[in-house]
Amino acid sequence: MVLAYLTALLFAQPVAAMQAEAIQTVAFRPVANLDATDTPNDAGRSIDISWDLSPDSARVKRYEVYRAESAKGPFEKIVEFLIPTTSYTDADTLLRNKKDYYYRVDVVGKLESRASSKIAGPAIAKPQWFNRNRLAVLVFALIYGGLVILYIEFAKRDRGMFVRRIAGLDAIDEAVGRSTEMGKPILFSFGIGYLTDVATLAALSILRRVAKRAAQYETRILVPNYDPIVMTAAQETVKQAFSEAGRPDLYRESDITFLTADQFGYAAGVDGIMLREKPGTVFLQGVFYAEALILAETAHSVGAIQIAGTNMATQLPFFIAACDYTLIGEELFAASAYLDRDPQLLGSLKSEDMAKIITVAIIAVVSIVGTVGAILASVSGKNEILLSLGEFVNDLFETLKGFLTTS
Repeated sequence: MVLAYLTALLFAQPVAAMQAEAIQTVAFRPVANLDATDTPNDAGRSIDISWDLSPDSARVKRYEVYRAESAKGPFEKIVEFLIPTTSYTDADTLLRNKKDYYYRVDVVGKLESRASSKIAGPAIAKPQWFNRNRLAVLVFALIYGGLVILYIEFAKRDRGMFVRRIAGLDAIDEAVGRSTEMGKPILFSFGIGYLTDVATLAALSILRRVAKRAAQYETRILVPNYDPIVMTAAQETVKQAFSEAGRPDLYRESDITFLTADQFGYAAGVDGIMLREKPGTVFLQGVFYAEALILAETAHSVGAIQIAGTNMATQLPFFIAACDYTLIGEELFAASAYLDRDPQLLGSLKSEDMAKIITVAIIAVVSIVGTVGAILASVSGKNEILLSLGEFVNDLFETLKGFLTTS
């Protein structure tokens, strides 16, 4: 009796271990509904893979995704997941458009693995013409493009092209005339911007107008530069302006120079020119940082009239305090249209303003509707206004999506 008990106790643990191992070695059931399709709304070279988890997920250690260029293989593992996952986007740099790819997903346990019973494919990656998720951007771009064309046509016919007065630009002729009467030169600075800065490009259009007036009044113009490429653009601008004014003989290339690409070295160099030449007018147009007030104070100390303009909001207070006229933000960008009155520039300027008005109006309407809807929801428990608005917007975009799909 004792012998039987000891024998049973001795073999109980190995038998239990063998039973547990037998349970573990029961074949895994594979993943189901494996599918591979092209990723929508992309530029190509991407395929979406999806599947349902194995019913034996509790025993699965990881899921492995394999890819091949043929249904017969060879398959190459591209990714594995240690947590239950039902989808993956294959955006490998080796993936090519308009080429067949096949996928399988294996479930791997402690002792064995099981490949998917179905091979997904062929899946073909290809780019789409439209990203339907960004349909709102397309609609807004079409509306804005229509406004641009419309206002350019209005500008060509001189219809309703009112542009509010910008005192700093109106004062250009007065400032150039003041330097001429005093027999002093004009100094024009772009600050420390580069030719890739929008503010520098806008300042070049102002320089063209200043240089043209300077040529007509036979006044010397000095343009010290922080960047050599901007210097070259400034030389060509001034040269062309002098030619248009009929005085190419007055153009002096040596007056448009490169100083240094160091911020405060440039500020010191411009200050030195101001103290030596004592210009009657100083134009500070472009990109400015900490040197803004240094330049403006020096120009004020020599008695120059100053017209400044920048899109750097942090420097505008200093210019407003120290200069006679200041172009604030977008007034600098509107300079070309304001000075030249070119129909294309005027039309672009007016359409931009109209687009802003439409945007602000939409924001105001949505804010009011949302506020009213929230108040009604707190009273009645239902936000009927927002629900109706959401349904309307969804129906509108679904209609547009359908139109793009069929076309």
